[in-house]
Amino acid sequence: MVEDYRRQGVLDHRHLVSRAVDDPGDAGIRLCERRFVGKLVLRGRPTKRFRDAVKKALGHAPPETPNTVAEAGTLRILWLGPDEWLVTTPPGEETATHAALTNALASLHAAVTDVTEGRAVIGLSGVHARDLLAKGCPLDLHPWVFKPGDCAQSLYAKALILLHQIDDTPSYDIFIERSMADYLWAWLEDGAQEYGLAIVHQG
Repeated sequence: MVEDYRRQGVLDHRHLVSRAVDDPGDAGIRLCERRFVGKLVLRGRPTKRFRDAVKKALGHAPPETPNTVAEAGTLRILWLGPDEWLVTTPPGEETATHAALTNALASLHAAVTDVTEGRAVIGLSGVHARDLLAKGCPLDLHPWVFKPGDCAQSLYAKALILLHQIDDTPSYDIFIERSMADYLWAWLEDGAQEYGLAIVHQG
């Protein structure tokens, strides 16, 4: 983990903090970078012992239903595959969560990898959020199909993303490799202009 005083948001060069507004008004799109969210990749066969161990460490077993998210307090567990999940934590809690998982799974064939610094999270919300996503993402985002608590790996403008719908606003978290974050932000900011764009503070 990078020392706190050296940490920089992936998109700090875009000066999003100084551009953020307190009142987004009637902007149809609201964007922010969710800086320093902790991210851990969890791998293991979802046996009862594995699920029980994860529940002991996190307060919730990993979801087994494809493309769903389990919440345990401030933690989220996003399904990536039959034996793979992404655990997200509030900023600064990834090290303790990593230790808790590692200890709980010590006797099992499992792996926990801290990928916090390798991935960025962009927050997208607003009444036109689906319209903006539809410009570059092939997923069916109709509210009957993709709902709060759902997640999916897909593409946006040819960039690999993990999309998680947070609520019915609709609000989304978009996870992307650090090296592609500026590219994705540029696409989103440009595509949002016709709907009215507000840069907002991290939620």
